[in-house]
Amino acid sequence: MTSEYEVRGNNGNSAESLGGVDLRLEAIVIPVSDVDRAKEYYGNLGWRLDADFPFDNGFRVVQFTPPGSGCSVQFGTKITAATPGSAQGLYLIVSNIEAARDQLIARGSKASDIFHPGTPGAQFEHEGATGRIEGPAPDRASYGSFVTFSDPDGNGWLLQEVTTRLPGRVDPAQTAFASAGDLAAALRRAAAAHGQHEKGIGHADANWPAWYAEYIVQEQSGAKLPK
Repeated sequence: MTSEYEVRGNNGNSAESLGGVDLRLEAIVIPVSDVDRAKEYYGNLGWRLDADFPFDNGFRVVQFTPPGSGCSVQFGTKITAATPGSAQGLYLIVSNIEAARDQLIARGSKASDIFHPGTPGAQFEHEGATGRIEGPAPDRASYGSFVTFSDPDGNGWLLQEVTTRLPGRVDPAQTAFASAGDLAAALRRAAAAHGQHEKGIGHADANWPAWYAEYIVQEQSGAKLPK
């Protein structure tokens, strides 16, 4: 019998278990009805335009990459038979949900209020659903706070605030930050934790740079945090 929740490390999905072949998710396709309208919308969000390739047979592919993302978004003509607007629950991970929402609104996108699920899966329900509770998650729990928004066709995006990763999600040997803002947020959390550390040891910690570095790496990889 298995538990309700299961967390797995990297070994089951590692490159070694796949015969040394990495499998990197680098692009997803979303269905749109008006390519130029979608191109303008995602460009206004500040996403990087990587490509806009039209071909003589009517095929056209447009690719955007969200800031700091390793995965891009593609749309166009003759690229998918899916119904425009049918892509839902597309995750965008952020380290500061308020700042991310403010940026969306400043760039002309309608975004929901910040909420947390009152029932499992409520983040996938429509705006105004009873399962959504207004405001960030209690104690600002990592993975718990959300904002939703949609493109002009209704393709649904989901901002999720993640500050501390579950174990095994990130290789500590490959710690990286998508932006200066994300790194600054990590430093602020480390500073707050380090203040508690110094209270515990009863004196100033001259080796604080090493402590900060360990804290930030451990937090991002989901490992046990230093005290």
